[in-house]
Formats: sequence, C-alpha cells, structure tokens
Amino acid sequence: MGMTMTQKILAAHAGLDKVVAGQLIMADLDLVLGNDVTSPVAINEFNKIGAEGVFDKTKIALVPDHFTPNKDIKSAEQCKLIREFALDKGIENYFEIGEMGIEHALIPEKGLVVGGDVVIGADSHTCTYGALGAFSTGVGSTDMAAGMANGKAWFKVPEAIKIILKGSLPKWVSGKDVILHIIGMIGVDGALYKSMEYTGPGVASLSMDDRFTIANMAIEAGAKNGIFEIDEKTIAYMKEHSTREYTIYKADEDAEYVETIEIDLAALRPTVAFPHLPDNTRTIDEVGVVPIHQVVIGSCTNGRIGDLRIAAEILKGRKIKKGVRTIIFPATQKIYLQAMEEGLLKIFVEAGAAVSTPTCGPCLGGHMGILASGERAVSTTNRNFVGRMGHVESEVYLASPAVAAASALTGKISSPEEVV
Repeated sequence: MGMTMTQKILAAHAGLDKVVAGQLIMADLDLVLGNDVTSPVAINEFNKIGAEGVFDKTKIALVPDHFTPNKDIKSAEQCKLIREFALDKGIENYFEIGEMGIEHALIPEKGLVVGGDVVIGADSHTCTYGALGAFSTGVGSTDMAAGMANGKAWFKVPEAIKIILKGSLPKWVSGKDVILHIIGMIGVDGALYKSMEYTGPGVASLSMDDRFTIANMAIEAGAKNGIFEIDEKTIAYMKEHSTREYTIYKADEDAEYVETIEIDLAALRPTVAFPHLPDNTRTIDEVGVVPIHQVVIGSCTNGRIGDLRIAAEILKGRKIKKGVRTIIFPATQKIYLQAMEEGLLKIFVEAGAAVSTPTCGPCLGGHMGILASGERAVSTTNRNFVGRMGHVESEVYLASPAVAAASALTGKISSPEEVV
C-alpha cells in the first residue's frame, strides 16, 4: 500500500522509507512557532528541563499577536517574557509591533515555510501552512518547549481523507465557503486526527489566499492537518517569498484513504456557520433575516490582501448601515501597506469602517471588538463557540469577506448579490 502526501513528509523527516497510519514516529522539525498566549508557558517548561539553548536560532518563530498591541498589564508582561527569551537565545524570527502580523499570515509571507516542511506551532491553526504542501499542525506548549530544545517531535501518523475538487468557484464564493461547506458536511469531528488532503483539477482554480483559508480551518473539522498538492501557483508563491528549497510530495496512486469526498466548486453558494459550532452551516439562501450589530473582517483566516480586495469591491462608494460596528484587520504590516497603496483603506474608512493594526484581538474575544450580551457579529474568523468573541450570550456567525461586507451594508446577514 502506498503513502499519502502527509505520510511521505513524515517518513522523510523520521528517516524512514515508509510509515503507516497509527505508527508512532519521532520527526525532525523545520520550524517551531509560538505566540504571546502559548510561548510563555513553553518558555517556562523550556527552563524547567534545563535546556541551555535552542536547537536552531533560525528555525524558531515567536510572534506576539493575540493580545497585542498589549491590552493590559498581564499581556504586557507576557510579551516582555517572550521578548527577553528571544534576545537571550538569539532567536532570529521574533516579530513584534511594527514588523509583526497575525502569525499564520506572517510565517508564509516571511518565507519561513515551504513545501515538504514539518512545522509545529503552539496554536491550533498552525495547519494553515498545508496550503504550501507542508505538514503543519498545532501542539501544546510542552511540545513546543521540547521542539525548541531538540528540534524533534513525536507524532502518530494520521489516516487521511481525500478531497477531490472539481470546477471553479462562482463570483462571490471563496475558500471560506469551501471549507464551511466541507465542515458542514462532515462535522466538527468528521476528520478527527486525520489529514485532509486536497487534490483534483479544481485546486488549480483556487488562489493561494483561498488555499490558506481552507487549510487554516482543517482543525475546525478535528483534523490533524490539511494539505494541498503543490502546483504552479504554490511554486510561484514560494519563489516570491522564500529562498529555501522546497520538496514536492505527491500521494501514491495506491495510497489508502478512509474516505473520499468530491466537491463541485461551481455548485457552491456563499455559506454561513450559525452559532455555536462551525458545522452549523446554511447557504446564504437559507439564512432568513438575522439582524447584526458588528462585522469583523480579518484574522489568520481571512485577513489577506485578496480578502480585503473583495470587501473593498463591495463597500466602495457605499455606506455601512448606521449602528453596525465594522472593524477591518489586515493580517500583516505588508498587507496593511499594500491595502493602503491600493486605496483599500480609504474605501473602508469612507464607508464607515474602522481599520486596525494587525492583531488576533477580536477573534478570541481578546480586545478591539468584544461583544456584549445579546449582540450578534458576522465574522470572517474561524470559530463561533459560546463566548468566543465576548459575552456568553452573544452570537458569532462565520462567513466570507464578501458576505461580511454585504452584511455591514444592510445590517443583517446578506448575500453580496443583494447590494452589488
């Protein structure tokens, strides 16, 4: 029996000719990632085990992004600890205010991940980098500490789900709609500890922004990782952003999958996840009338330049409905600058939106967009659990940038077709 993409990457990094699902292996790491929530715990564990230095100063990335710019004394103390650790250990990839971004947008942009890599991060959405044909997955802070010390991690080789994409997306339908559709089909545990492997002729029609979004939300289906086949678009992205050598791994013809799913991209409609789980999905045609109080466009899921361009296309020359707070978060400083140069920020401000520095803030109910009791938000983020963005009696509806922007104009969950 052959191997999947993920299995081939893990075998290579474990120094093995072959691995099978369920096998326990120790693999070499190409990058270890942490943020301002998880890194302090990892640093404390790192110090407990008596490690003197990190395994490779170029293969660790620390990105304070969740509660930054610091919202209070506690978050300031956390960032101070990380800052001092990075300086003491000579960690090269430390990115703070002014040069930082939301970690899962920043890491690919900086060229720190390429195809064939094995990446762990003490953040569940580390699976984002599967868009580049890498094996990347979230881990706990203790695993991050061990990874920083010795450059290795234990894995159980995952089973895989093969997702064959066909056709191309219609206007106003994006990668966010694809992944919400899939999660709605299989459920939040439908891919539990499995690899979601994307292939088929439809992959070529997806932008890299679409692929990052789809890979980012693999964890919302319970997956260990999501991964795309590398094609010309992937290679062009990696060459633009990185000088590192990449490796292309393609699944064997006889690779074993526990399930195969076929998706006709052309048949998809804008999709919304209702509270309080990402699998509680409805197409825009099934939504009904849902008044809203806040719109958030951004995050590690949908804060890239393509997302902002879509939002700007809908908001240009129009006014956000009075009483709807609309907050837009470019995911990195580079994206912020590009949006400014393209005139997108002007469009947002003239429409009545607030534009923020890159931060995870509102996604996890951290700051800069907290919801009060009884309030509803349409958000391009990735989770809509109870209390995720604030009060336990608030509600979060997950949607694409197109639906979010249209909803800001009408004051209710709306299709872009209603306003454009």
